[in-house]
Amino acid sequence: MAVVETVLARVPQPLRSVLVKYRELLKFAIVGGTTFLVDNGIWYLLKLTILASKPTTAKAIAIIVATIVSYVLNREWSFRTRGGRETHHEAALFFLVSGVAVVVNLIPLYVSRYVLDLEVPHVSRFVQETADFASGSVIGMLLAMAFRFWGFKRWVFPDELGRHRRGDPAEAATEPDTGPVTGVGAPRR
Repeated sequence: MAVVETVLARVPQPLRSVLVKYRELLKFAIVGGTTFLVDNGIWYLLKLTILASKPTTAKAIAIIVATIVSYVLNREWSFRTRGGRETHHEAALFFLVSGVAVVVNLIPLYVSRYVLDLEVPHVSRFVQETADFASGSVIGMLLAMAFRFWGFKRWVFPDELGRHRRGDPAEAATEPDTGPVTGVGAPRR
């Protein structure tokens, strides 16, 4: 049983219907959680070691690595029934949207560090790290995630192109809204 179906099997029916309706968003959120761990793991590894004096650079590197992981997971899982473009065109659009999202993600961290001066010696190390986490990993990531979801659905993996990557056309047409767990929803058109 797939991850989403396993999760859906444990959710009460009223909420399950909502989650089935927004299955793509649920998958996107799971990918986001995974890349959140990748991003923050790499960011803290870099900023607490070799890039201690350059937290924005460390965050940019971490975001780039997480973005590559995100592309593979979103293309092969979250939006696998969408698309229709050539892979190189789709990848170029994905990384263009993600590049803009990197800038969106870095703005709150930049403001925190260099506009509000929330860095040592102006504040304690604890305040600096808390501000970095809140601005770079919470506020920045949420803003970038909202932008990415909108951009991916709009330009990278648009539904109107009508090509299905996996399975036969009948299976792929029903996959986004119906599943073995719930049987609710209708195929999207």
